[in-house]
Amino acid sequence: MINITIDNKPLQVEKGITILKAARAAGVEIPTLCYYELDGIILENRPGGCRICVVEVEGRRNLAPACATEVMEGMKINTHSLRVVNARRTVLEMILSDHPADCLICPKSGNCELQDLAQRLGVREIPYQGEQSTYRKDTSRAIIRDIDKCVMCRRCETVCNVWQTVGALSAVNRGFEAVVAPAFEQDLEKSPCTYCGQCIMACPVGALSEVDNTRQVITAISNPKKTVIVQTAPAVRVALGEEFGYEPGTIVTGKMAAALRKIGFDYVFDTDFAADLTIMEEGTELLTRISKFMAGDKNVKLPILTSCCPGWVNFFETNYPDMLDVPSTAKSPQQMFGAVAKNYWADKLGIKREDMVVVSIMPCVAKKFECSRDEFKENGNPDVDFALTTRELAELIRQFNIDFESLEEADFDKPLGESTGAAVIFGATGGVIEAATRTAYEIFTKKSLPKIDFEELRGLEGVRKATVDFDGTPIHIGIAHGLANARKLLDEVRTGKSNFHAIEVMACPGGCIGGAGQPFHHGDFSIIEKRFAAIYREDAGKAIRKSHENPFITALYKDWLVEPCGEISHHLLHTHYFDKSKHIEVEG
Repeated sequence: MINITIDNKPLQVEKGITILKAARAAGVEIPTLCYYELDGIILENRPGGCRICVVEVEGRRNLAPACATEVMEGMKINTHSLRVVNARRTVLEMILSDHPADCLICPKSGNCELQDLAQRLGVREIPYQGEQSTYRKDTSRAIIRDIDKCVMCRRCETVCNVWQTVGALSAVNRGFEAVVAPAFEQDLEKSPCTYCGQCIMACPVGALSEVDNTRQVITAISNPKKTVIVQTAPAVRVALGEEFGYEPGTIVTGKMAAALRKIGFDYVFDTDFAADLTIMEEGTELLTRISKFMAGDKNVKLPILTSCCPGWVNFFETNYPDMLDVPSTAKSPQQMFGAVAKNYWADKLGIKREDMVVVSIMPCVAKKFECSRDEFKENGNPDVDFALTTRELAELIRQFNIDFESLEEADFDKPLGESTGAAVIFGATGGVIEAATRTAYEIFTKKSLPKIDFEELRGLEGVRKATVDFDGTPIHIGIAHGLANARKLLDEVRTGKSNFHAIEVMACPGGCIGGAGQPFHHGDFSIIEKRFAAIYREDAGKAIRKSHENPFITALYKDWLVEPCGEISHHLLHTHYFDKSKHIEVEG
């Protein structure tokens, strides 16, 4: 510990921390723009590039960036002197002079850190006038890059390169022409982008945003010739409430279902149903591989990799094309639901699949890309038509003037709305493999679980390793969230150093609960921790907590699918992967 003074307050702080951290620990708030930290993962961005956080240090001639300057013994710091305030205002005015003023229609309006800074620093006019930098807008199937709004904070670049190790974004050009973009300023579609969307979460302004599909959904609901059904992912119910003033981690499942009915969906279902279905398929695949391996088949591909996360799927298709036979072939719950809805439920209703519109409410931006993939279409008709983020659902609720707080709770429709606790935990890192373990244990050992909760599979460490005892047979499991962490485990598999039987990967922090379509957490990891805890509370409150005990799943196999990994389910519920390492293009 060392002694410093901040704003005339003597403090003892840990040696080696930054002025910014020391100030925040003392309850002194210093404004920032380029700084972005997500505690508990591996990301801390400290370029000190924007100079919004400058402070005055006694004895130092120039102002110091608080986010990149370490404290020293005896340091005296003034965080809001006249010189500091003037410097911050000048920096902000210069940033705003090269920024569009279309705040009314900006997707980040109301959540824009630049907007908040202008309000906080009292900027009401821009004294600097001149040329503004302009760039073409890049619209992919999931993410929009409107780089006219880029403030060169480079937070997206840090997330993409350090945390996710994707390498889709970097600073290009120099001076006034400098911008963050894919190499050679190519479109995202031609880059290694996985569409995880964490760049959107990091972006302080509207330079990066998800593709908005709310207009298409409203149009579909308004069409009397269409039957429009909706499914909701497990992570949405523990985050949606934040958009309406609830504490992070508040479970709003019933209110969410009620709001979706008021919006006008014909049926309100739960992706958790398809999560239970995924466990039946993926769990059977896992046990089949393990049984063959134990029987001496050396050609069996182990470990099996989970395939629920589309950002992760895009990542291994691009970076590990030599290992495409290792992941589970099971589709994600979103896509399984769409296949069941349009091939089973539509038939039950007596309508054509083309007359059914399936809408997903997802915590994820990559789900937009996933449902557009050609392999998930039948004669050009997608299994899932539109994927909306949690934020887009909140926007729809506001557009329809629904008083969310006063809504009476409602249930999901049956049969595709009934689920178990095992399905709920899909929303958290470690949840998919725990759900699979609950079912795989009982099928493999033919015994009831001595305990349902596998605490050893839970946690928010970036990489976790555990061994589960299947009644005398040790099953080795790896878990990673964040693609940099996934790369560590996959490199072990590639080099033959892995002894895992199964590995679960989620691209986003904490799993789907930290997805890029969730309410903005602005780098506050405690919000993700509260969502994480809520997921397991929801699981604990369920009457049935094992996927294979869901009576509606049992009925689905009896009535239609026959058996897990059988002929029908293989055709409708499983997929294959592609080598995307060569899809990255450079135009001449």
